[in-house]
Amino acid sequence: MTAIQSQELQTLQQADPFALPPPCVLLVDDEQSILSALKRTFRPQGYRLLTATSAEAGLDILASADVDLVISDMRMPGMNGAQFLAQVKQQWPATMRILLTGYSEIGSTISAINDGGIHHYLSKPWEDRELLMVVTHALEEQQLRKQKMALERKVREQNLQLADFNRQLERQVQARTEELRQTVLFLENAQEEEQKAFLSMLHVFSDISELRAGLANGQSARVARWCEQLALRMGMNAHHAKEMMMAGMLHGIGKLDLSDDLVKKPIEKMSSDELQRFLWHPVKGQMLLTPIPTLAETGEIIRHQHERYDGRGVPESLSGDAIPLGSRILAVVRDFEGLCNGGITSHNVSPEKALSMLRTHAGHRYDPVVVNTFIAMMEEQRMALEQQTRLLSPAELRVGMKLAEDLRTRSGVLLLNKEHVLDEAILARLRRFEQIDEMPLKARIVLH
Repeated sequence: MTAIQSQELQTLQQADPFALPPPCVLLVDDEQSILSALKRTFRPQGYRLLTATSAEAGLDILASADVDLVISDMRMPGMNGAQFLAQVKQQWPATMRILLTGYSEIGSTISAINDGGIHHYLSKPWEDRELLMVVTHALEEQQLRKQKMALERKVREQNLQLADFNRQLERQVQARTEELRQTVLFLENAQEEEQKAFLSMLHVFSDISELRAGLANGQSARVARWCEQLALRMGMNAHHAKEMMMAGMLHGIGKLDLSDDLVKKPIEKMSSDELQRFLWHPVKGQMLLTPIPTLAETGEIIRHQHERYDGRGVPESLSGDAIPLGSRILAVVRDFEGLCNGGITSHNVSPEKALSMLRTHAGHRYDPVVVNTFIAMMEEQRMALEQQTRLLSPAELRVGMKLAEDLRTRSGVLLLNKEHVLDEAILARLRRFEQIDEMPLKARIVLH
């Protein structure tokens, strides 16, 4: 091989990771002159040439060298070519095998074909051009096989590397996912705590408003709960229903700006001037909430709660659907609670009477669709409550029973909160109160 050819081969091997070294050819013949002639024929091809003068010597070379092609003479002392190539096939099946044989050795040649699995055989004396062509084809086939094996080996290695990379990537993804999960959990917990703190603040504001107006505790909470439920029934999404809950909780915050006498006076006993001052408290309530950006929508609902469906309300005399739906909902729920538990009339009325009064004013003071939806909702809740609870007198109450709703006197005084679990001391106090007050009590108990 020339220096230029050697340099080109080295360059090719550097460029192609699957390029193979020059083929190695083993020449086996007991005649040195034949070996020399074969070497002269193949040397210009750049092959790596090895020689052996016997089959035994050839086997020794094969045991220590990576040989691509064996060219063996048939007639050799000891082990002949057919036997030698059969051994080569058995021990190194990937090595290509060519036999040089005479015309008189056809039987041995057939044996070499059958037992030795030779690639080709040539008659002696051979034609150099034919020999080179046969050897070239054989080595090309061998090189292709080696390249295929090298490629398969490389693919297997890359698959192993890819599998290892995927495992590492999966571990990293799992670790990152867990880290993100922990972060999200932390943020959710922080947000939940923030929301709890915010709602606690709203409860404080509503409690202050109720105390200021002399109302029974829990009215704003009930208004808030019913506003949220009614909003969902009216087709509002969860976000707007939450805004309704907050509006119900804070609907009376503007009363903090009213005088003690006015804020505690029932609406039916207010003079015309007092009623006008009272009805404008929602505007003040909106102003109080203005510094809190998250309550801007809530403030807008509160502002228009005293608009009337017929357009005769305040502060802007809006009518019909021009009044925000949230404000129309709040007006119905607020007045139902006010009729049942104080703030509108001197004497509280029953829920049935309150619903009847709302129906009477539907289309004038209230949105009739809102009224009808609220009445249907309260009726469903009443039926569900009756199915899941029982109304009992103090004499029928037992330790461990849980209240299904607030326990109040006929005049509206709160005795026990909803979900309170009764014990002996409480039962004794309720029975004494009933004897002193001479007014029958009825407590609604959760059925187990």
